[in-house]
Amino acid sequence: MTEITDLAALRRAMAENAERPEGPARNARAEQLLAAAEGLNVPLAVIEALGHQLSVYNYSSEKDKMFVPFARLLRLWDERPGDFDAYETHSLHWVFKWMSAGMLDQPHIPLASIEKWLGEMERRYRLAGYSERAVRGAEFSVAAHVGDLARAERAYAAWLAADRDEMADCHACELYGQGLWQVERGRDAAALTAWRPVLEGEFSCAHEPHSVLAASLVPLLRLGRAEEARAHHLRGLRLVRPMESMRAAYAEHVEFCALSGNEARGLELLAERPAYFTDTGHPRSRLDFLAVVTLLTGRLTELGLGAEPVPGPAGRAWTARDLAAHARTEALALAELFDARNGTSYVGDRTRARMARRPLVDRLPLGVRTLRTAAAPAPATPPAPAAETSLPALLAEAHRLADTLRPEAVDAWAAVARAAGDGELAPADRALVADHEAMSRGPEGAELFERAAELYAVAGDPGEALAARARGAYFHALRGEQDTALARVTGLSEEVRALYAAEATGVRQTASVLMSRARILMHRARTGTGPARDAEAAVREVPALVEGHGTPDEGDARLVARVAESWGMLAELAGAAGDRAGAAELLRRAVAEYVRAGVPWCAVEYEVQVAALAEEAGDRAEAERALRAALEHGGPYLEPAGQVQLHLRIAELTAGRGEVAAAAEHALHATYWADEAGESGTSGAWARQQLGGYLLRQGRCAEAAEVLESALADLRAETHGDGAVVQARWWLGDCLEELGEHRTAAEQRLLAADIARHWPEQRDHATLAHLAADSLGSAGLVAEADRAYARAGELWRALGDTRLLVRSLRARAWLALREDSGTAAAEGLMTEAVAVCEEALENTADSRAVGSLTRELAQTHRQFGDLLAQAGGPGGVHFERAITLFGSLGPAGLHDRTAAELAAAELATELGHPEETAARAHAVLAAYGNADETDETVRTRRAAAARLLGTAE
Repeated sequence: MTEITDLAALRRAMAENAERPEGPARNARAEQLLAAAEGLNVPLAVIEALGHQLSVYNYSSEKDKMFVPFARLLRLWDERPGDFDAYETHSLHWVFKWMSAGMLDQPHIPLASIEKWLGEMERRYRLAGYSERAVRGAEFSVAAHVGDLARAERAYAAWLAADRDEMADCHACELYGQGLWQVERGRDAAALTAWRPVLEGEFSCAHEPHSVLAASLVPLLRLGRAEEARAHHLRGLRLVRPMESMRAAYAEHVEFCALSGNEARGLELLAERPAYFTDTGHPRSRLDFLAVVTLLTGRLTELGLGAEPVPGPAGRAWTARDLAAHARTEALALAELFDARNGTSYVGDRTRARMARRPLVDRLPLGVRTLRTAAAPAPATPPAPAAETSLPALLAEAHRLADTLRPEAVDAWAAVARAAGDGELAPADRALVADHEAMSRGPEGAELFERAAELYAVAGDPGEALAARARGAYFHALRGEQDTALARVTGLSEEVRALYAAEATGVRQTASVLMSRARILMHRARTGTGPARDAEAAVREVPALVEGHGTPDEGDARLVARVAESWGMLAELAGAAGDRAGAAELLRRAVAEYVRAGVPWCAVEYEVQVAALAEEAGDRAEAERALRAALEHGGPYLEPAGQVQLHLRIAELTAGRGEVAAAAEHALHATYWADEAGESGTSGAWARQQLGGYLLRQGRCAEAAEVLESALADLRAETHGDGAVVQARWWLGDCLEELGEHRTAAEQRLLAADIARHWPEQRDHATLAHLAADSLGSAGLVAEADRAYARAGELWRALGDTRLLVRSLRARAWLALREDSGTAAAEGLMTEAVAVCEEALENTADSRAVGSLTRELAQTHRQFGDLLAQAGGPGGVHFERAITLFGSLGPAGLHDRTAAELAAAELATELGHPEETAARAHAVLAAYGNADETDETVRTRRAAAARLLGTAE
């Protein structure tokens, strides 16, 4: 650790410590620095070290420690104000506000002391000539905390009415407090209006928009603006996660999870911050946190998960039920301390109300991996029907569901069987029970159809008996017994035709047998054991029979569905024969029939096939229409895995036509359904990767980063392909770079490059190495950046990409200049960049390449001039060369040429050559003599030239 020998060294050490993460380690270092300052025998050193200590305490979980250094600072001010410079004088008055809030947050400090301090603050601010704005803001905080709403309203109005001066909180913090008051008074919409400038980036500070994003979550949910709440959660959590001092804001993110059906994610957040359960330095934020823990674990207990293990205070294992009781007790005890100090029940009332909040959304998809918190598992055997559900009612419902082809019919007939027990059911009903049980078992239930057939025969329905046996034959075919199945169904078909001719059975039963025969022959055609022409002939018999009987009524869903299935089979045969257009038309007919039958969910598969055929034909609009229709038709009967695939395909098509926001919405739904399907690590990871890319394309980098990090936890090269992993890391690196997280951006880009280096085509490898170098340079890791640029340069050279090779050399030159080791290495790299570009120009005859390389060479000379000028050397020759080259590009090089002229003019000014400065300034003004006045670049260049001209004259 560097020894502190003077004030300058102390200031460097304090600046370094200020950049460290919040927490006890930073606080301990501040205490060491204060001790070192005291040894310097410089009063200002002690004052600055005390201010630094106070600041790091304030931005940590040890806020209760900041009163001691402040009291010492105030005593020093009162005794020797001349020891304070202007900055420290300002800082001393500034932190008065911290003391006011800090006292409120500590229930052991009496309210009378706080009120006395408020008066002291007012007196000192008046003496210093400051506005009342900060004082009235502090008074408002006191009144609002104790629940004195009348005084709070008066102070609030006085706060906003007073003039803003240098002691007023920043705009972002003031708006945060104003919005909180609107929420407190039940005005959620007004709060969001107040917060808008912060949320949109107009105002920000060290803690904003962090706090506003967190505070907006519940109001947004209450207003039904769930999509915004989701975005604020993903964006805001990323901001508060590394900041130890933001326990209250972190609690609001946990609360959001508890109220939006994301309880499992709430538990993940608790696990990330075990110290938040026990850190006692800031009782008020601990109360907030414990109240939210109570809410979350109480919700889990309510869902039947009270015995499940959950993260909690260190030292023991916790269940949800135990933690809920513990957190409630701790929270109420803290609230009681505040209320006892305040003389009201306001804090306790608000705490109890918060712990009792009810979910505002069943489940809000977040895009990150979040499992649904399920209720306790159901018993292995189905429960007996409720006493009030009579057997006749169950029978009526089962008939209704069967007649309308509802998927629930199987369960309904099982319920009938359980309710009847050993009691008597009519033979026809017993036949339906057996028939549906057989269908529920798939191929394994083939033999059960014989029992159903016997019961249908006893019931006097020989046609339905034949239909049941035909269904059994089809299931035998599915088990591989195709010849036996065909022989059996052929005989059954002859029998049913004879019955139908004798009017001993109806068209429905006959169509059922013929459909089973068609299914068997189609199965043989698919497996190559039978000719397609036999299958087609059998399929066509079904609509011929049904339509020959007259168009079936919509109420006869079974007959309409038979016709629809026939068109679907014929479509399959047409597609296999290469008639794609005919297949698509038949599929659309099948869809129309299923919709007419009132069973649109049966049409989902056909719409998906229409979409596939449309995509093959290049008709992306029709493909998207069909996929959207499939989603609509499937409704509640569409399996989660099917939802995933449909949403992902729609997302791809939507993004392809530029509707990226809509694509992101579908990808988000895909992540939700993947979690529901138990496919979080497979299709869920892919969906999250896609969602992250769509969010990035919208510039929503914080949200995209959260989603991509979640995706990368599950993406595997062996499952998803190494291309998906590389792309996710590439996108994540882009997000992190945009967010200013340069070191972690470099890590992601280097990890992606390490995978891409094994690919036959090396352009991605080169690009990622170059991007990683950019990030390393931005992170201040000069040596590492130079190695990455060198690696990228070798790859660009091997790929024959002169432009990017030259850019890597230029970047290395600038890094060399940063090393403070002289300009020789930097000049050498720039010289090499010029030579490489000139050689490429000499060896190309492609006019487009000539223009591109000329611009690159001009840019290299321009940067060479800048580099030499920055190093104190003569860069004029390179500026002149750049101007000439940009000029050779004509209008396309105009702005670059004038920029180079202005840079050369600046250099001439510094060197004391006013004639050259004036000449170059005139050249810029002449270049824009007839330029568009509305062009911002033109106006900026003219203004710069005029300024330089004035300096020269």
